[in-house]
Amino acid sequence: MLMGKIIGSVVSTQKDSSLVGKKLMIVQPINAQKEAVRFQQVAADTVGAGIGDYVLLNSGSSARHLFSEPSEAVDCAIVGIIDTFDM
Repeated sequence: MLMGKIIGSVVSTQKDSSLVGKKLMIVQPINAQKEAVRFQQVAADTVGAGIGDYVLLNSGSSARHLFSEPSEAVDCAIVGIIDTFDM
């Protein structure tokens, strides 16, 4: 599982049918100090997160299991909204 910050959203009128109705967000992965790491990616939102929220991410087959069909075109999913960071 990764942490990230939502920095934007994606609108796509032409897409695979498995993505219809899914909210797609641009996420910047972060470390525990809230510093950007790696590259930005698009994630399907499962929890109603918004721009500026810190979130938990799942990727790969773990992300696909959150949806009705295991063959859906999802490689990254937002699975939680982070309330606080305690270190």
